[in-house]
Amino acid sequence: MDRGIDFLKSQVNNAVMQHQTFVENLVDHEKQADDARYRALCARFVPKAQTHQRMLEDYQAELGAEAGTGKKMLGKALGVARDLADAGRESDFLRLVGDIVTSRQSEDTFKTFREAGRALGIARLQQLGDIGERDHDDFHREANRLAQQMFVEHVREGDTTGLNISQAASSSTSTGFGTTGTSTSSTGY
Repeated sequence: MDRGIDFLKSQVNNAVMQHQTFVENLVDHEKQADDARYRALCARFVPKAQTHQRMLEDYQAELGAEAGTGKKMLGKALGVARDLADAGRESDFLRLVGDIVTSRQSEDTFKTFREAGRALGIARLQQLGDIGERDHDDFHREANRLAQQMFVEHVREGDTTGLNISQAASSSTSTGFGTTGTSTSSTGY
C-alpha cells in the first residue's frame, strides 16, 4: 500500500473515478427518468456534481496525480453500485436507489477528505471534503424522501390485498406521508 503523497494521490484518483460515475449517472437519469420529480432532482444536482468533479480533477492535477491510477482497488468497491445502476435501468425507483448508493460513496470519501485535511493541516483537502460532503448530504435527504414517496406510490398502485393496511394509512394522501405530506424542495441546488 502506498504511503505519504503517493497514498493521497491514489485516493484522489479513486475519488475522481468514482465521482465521475455518479455525475454520468445523474446526467443520464435526468434524460431517462419518467418521473418529473426525479428528473428535477437530477437537474438540480447535476451542476453541483459537475462542480465537485472539477474540484476533484483540479486537486488531482495540483498533486501531480496520474488519472486512471488505482482502478483495481476502486473496481471492487464500485461493483455493488454498478450492479444497482445496471438493474436500475428498468425503473426510476431503482435508478434513484443506485444514485443514492453512488452518492453515499462519494459523501464518505468527501467526509474522509475533510477530516484528514483537518488532521493533517491540508486546507485544500479539508475545503474540498467539506463542500462535497455537505452537498451530497443535501442530495441524500431529498433523494431519500423521493425514494420513500415512490415506494409508497408503487405499492398503492398495485393490488394490496392481504397487506393488512390500516384504515388511517390507506386514506392518507398519495405521498404516503399523512396529511402533512413531504415534497421535494424546488430549491437547495
